Amino acid sequence: MKEKIVLAWSGGKDSTLALYELLQKGEYDIVALLSTVTEGYDRVSMHGVRRELLEKQVEAIGFPLDIVFIPQKCTNEEYEQRMAEKMIFYKEKGIRKVAFGDIFLQDVREYRERNLAKVGMEGEFPLWGKDSKELARRFIKLGFKAVITCVDGERLAGEFVGREFDEEFLSSLPSHIDPSGENGEFHTFVYAGPLFKRAIPFQKGEIVLRENRFYFCDLI
Repeated sequence: MKEKIVLAWSGGKDSTLALYELLQKGEYDIVALLSTVTEGYDRVSMHGVRRELLEKQVEAIGFPLDIVFIPQKCTNEEYEQRMAEKMIFYKEKGIRKVAFGDIFLQDVREYRERNLAKVGMEGEFPLWGKDSKELARRFIKLGFKAVITCVDGERLAGEFVGREFDEEFLSSLPSHIDPSGENGEFHTFVYAGPLFKRAIPFQKGEIVLRENRFYFCDLI
């Protein structure tokens, strides 16, 4: 009997690739994809994707979606409290592990592991230590399709938002930008690929600058 696991799910390329790798290895029973959605905006936190699209995405992949709602301008304390409540909920169901799509940020991994340890759970990192450029190209070669939904204007030019995540995008990135956006340079929404029963239809809406820093491309 396979060990049960929950996957932290943003709807972006890294969580998608993490899901793909978990399924390829076949060691776990994935019971849910867990997303954080910002109250009021009703969008995936940081990625800015509408909850309606998130729900259609996860439905097309075929796993249950679980959502943790967090307040606008959420503090670390509020975030940790709400996540801890959800982790306790899973632990009471006999689930001891949560998977993440992190690649190389040691402080982020340690933060996740520390918070999980508080409730007696552990993290799993299927992409950890792999070359971020190779991961980006593997994502594309596998046939996944994604669009850039958010760009951190302090790290990358706003003109990159709304573009397809493809070889042309990778080749046009400045040399100091991580190809997987691991440092938060950009975020994505995956709408098609080998895990999908069907592609997710959407249209690109307006581009909005928030906090005088983050460029969001609305997907409708």
